[in-house]
Amino acid sequence: MTEELACYDVAAEQVTINGVAYSQPMEDTETYMTIAGEVTVKRHLYRPAGRGTRHVCPLELRAGIIEGFFTPAAARQAAYVVAHMPPATGAALFNELGSMRPSPSSLERLPKGLSARWEAHRQDWETQLRSFESVPTSATTLVVSLDGVLAPIRSATAEKAEPTVLDKQPTGPKGYQEVGCGTVSLHDAAGERLQTVRYGRMPERKKITLCQELEAEVQAILAVQPRLKLVKLADGARDNWRFLDQLNLGVPAAQIESWEIVDYYHACDHLKHALALIWGEQTPAAKAEFARLKTILKETDGGVERVIETLRYRVRKAKGHQREQLRKELTYFRNQRHRMNYAAYLRENLPIASGVVEAACKTLVKQRLKQSGMRWKTQGGQAILTLRSLIQSERWERGWALLRGSYQQTVWVGAAEAYFKLPLAA
Repeated sequence: MTEELACYDVAAEQVTINGVAYSQPMEDTETYMTIAGEVTVKRHLYRPAGRGTRHVCPLELRAGIIEGFFTPAAARQAAYVVAHMPPATGAALFNELGSMRPSPSSLERLPKGLSARWEAHRQDWETQLRSFESVPTSATTLVVSLDGVLAPIRSATAEKAEPTVLDKQPTGPKGYQEVGCGTVSLHDAAGERLQTVRYGRMPERKKITLCQELEAEVQAILAVQPRLKLVKLADGARDNWRFLDQLNLGVPAAQIESWEIVDYYHACDHLKHALALIWGEQTPAAKAEFARLKTILKETDGGVERVIETLRYRVRKAKGHQREQLRKELTYFRNQRHRMNYAAYLRENLPIASGVVEAACKTLVKQRLKQSGMRWKTQGGQAILTLRSLIQSERWERGWALLRGSYQQTVWVGAAEAYFKLPLAA
């Protein structure tokens, strides 16, 4: 590996990179991490005219050395591992495998550098990734969902958490903030899911970046196949529906058959809570009425109106705190009634549960960011979310190619009037 890297070194009086001439070469040695382990290589550094200018290393630019230390192959393996486990665990795994042995600190730095590079090119690269993909011919329905999950954030204060939206009941210290998750899925006529793109973003006001990403995904798909049914599916949180209601489809809305659906199981949670207020938690009467009403809600046309009528009657009979709490649940069903015609949705083989985005909350965030003792800053957390999103959206191969390519630059040897181009690493 030492000889392989050394062949990318350049020993010349002058090199040109991006139109800038560099000269005054000096030789030193540097250690790099390869898939076979660390190697130390002699290399030449160059700098442009002027004081305070930084040296450049043609070897690193031609070989595509990542974050000044990893070869591309080593960086890819390291990034994939640290996307799935903490740096210390990843370092132990590499040590057990017996090839390269990156330190926990180097594994911690790598995803942050990759994420910074990704964020600088994010919109362009996400557009490129979408351009490589096609809409399956069997796809009939496009489903867009978003949700959030509380994660431990380092900058937050350690007090009790406060609810931020109607449908959320956060627990734990105030050091937890909401990480946004979103999914865009394609389904066939039988309701089977064909493919899903997943996004995760660290806490941000109104989930602005996440919403932009989801909107761009929807627009790209509808631009190719505008005859798809569009389903907007989420729980009852106001912030979610504020975005979904304002979703820019990129085509006239009148051309799209669109459905708004509140997650059936979230609706059942509200129904169960209301019935517990009436008959008591886990009582036979509450269980029986819940079984009856949830079936009506799901299988009967206009079933939500039956639920509303039942709760309205009970609110009139209730008093004090019970009446206040029941009125809240009644208000929930009244506000969401136009998104709860589940019998009609099922006849169309449309999804009525937001399990895909809830699973994304678990696999993108909970499994990696909520392990014991963890607390995250935005930069470090987003680094992991970006890698996991690419992997779980089956965009890792092309996403990595974009990242890797950004670390390579063409090096020209000689003066501008008589220079020649050196090849990059394959």
